[in-house]
Amino acid sequence: MTPEFHRIRRLPPYVFEEVNRIKARLRAQGTDIIDFGMGNPDMPTPKHIVDKLIETARDPKAGRYSASKGIVGLRRAMAGYYKRRFGVTLNPDTEVIATLGSKEGFANLAQALTAPGDVILCPNPAYPIHAYGFIMAGGVIRHVPAPSPEEYLSGVSAAMRHSSPAPSVLILSYPSNPTAQWVDLDFYKDAVALAKKHDLLVLSDVAYSEIYFDSNPPPSILQVDGAKDLAVEVNSLSKTYAMAGWRVGMVVGNERMCAALARVKSYLDYGAYTPIQVAAAAALNGPQDCVDEIRAIYKSRRDTLVTSMARAGWDIPSPPASMFAWAPLPEKFKGVGSLLFAKLLIEEAGVAVSPGAAFGEYGEGYVRIGLVENEHRIRQAARNVKKFLANADEILGRAHNTLAAQ
Repeated sequence: MTPEFHRIRRLPPYVFEEVNRIKARLRAQGTDIIDFGMGNPDMPTPKHIVDKLIETARDPKAGRYSASKGIVGLRRAMAGYYKRRFGVTLNPDTEVIATLGSKEGFANLAQALTAPGDVILCPNPAYPIHAYGFIMAGGVIRHVPAPSPEEYLSGVSAAMRHSSPAPSVLILSYPSNPTAQWVDLDFYKDAVALAKKHDLLVLSDVAYSEIYFDSNPPPSILQVDGAKDLAVEVNSLSKTYAMAGWRVGMVVGNERMCAALARVKSYLDYGAYTPIQVAAAAALNGPQDCVDEIRAIYKSRRDTLVTSMARAGWDIPSPPASMFAWAPLPEKFKGVGSLLFAKLLIEEAGVAVSPGAAFGEYGEGYVRIGLVENEHRIRQAARNVKKFLANADEILGRAHNTLAAQ
């Protein structure tokens, strides 16, 4: 049997795949699946952004190669956003890189920064690219439990004392995917002080900077004095403007890290299709009422999810930000694990969620629920869950018999 390629061997089996296979099978049989599994915005991209794409695409020159680090107009628009939103001044020529979504930016940053064997401090649970971008680049991940932001920083301090070689990069991600944790500016001040003390570079992922619910706009690490000496921030238009499939993100901040990313990207891509970049600039520079509307939709869905699931018998903490809820397994299912629970939930209730184990070992005992179905569908899911929980003993009995027979 042909062995797997070296980098592929370092990647675990895709944990979502089992749930996805069940989802595909049930849909093929005609089952209606209420799908909270993926963080895929279901709202239309605002019309003025689409109109700008169409207008620019009609230019006969639009199909030519673009610029790998982004056209000047888009980089200026990104710098303008940071000035308006955070009060942070960025040089669009040296401190802003447009990326093909935040995921690509993060992965290529890992390629740019990592030497084989470098130790990276990563929260657990975390969005998979935070760890596996560095693993594919030859790095070694030191997983730090992150039940709360404060416990994560405390764990980072302990990890610095017990790691050899000393870690070189600290990963932050707030609002968090999957846990929906939120932090204030004092957290970033502590993080920057810790990074300076231990000579760490910082990669801060703020892809959900505009998805917040309680008059609590998330801050930027770059608001901290001296943060640009050691930190870059990864951001995205995907959720802010319902542009996930457009693949427009940004890396901003530390000039040296931005230059390294630009050099790597110059060998790998020619940037996004120019009309997409022009439309992205129009999104950032144009009216922002669409952002308020998108945020309000997510907030309404959050409130509907929390209240309807509580009535169904499943208490889900109300997330302060992001487009996810991080839900502990219902009491009767706490011992079965998040993967089996997710499989049972889709098979028995037609409700798809993401098992917490997919985000790291410390995600076990939870599932991630995406706010990607409308309120009517959320209420229907809650009715299905209520029946599911009422029949929990019978469902668990069948599951145990099936496992015993295998």
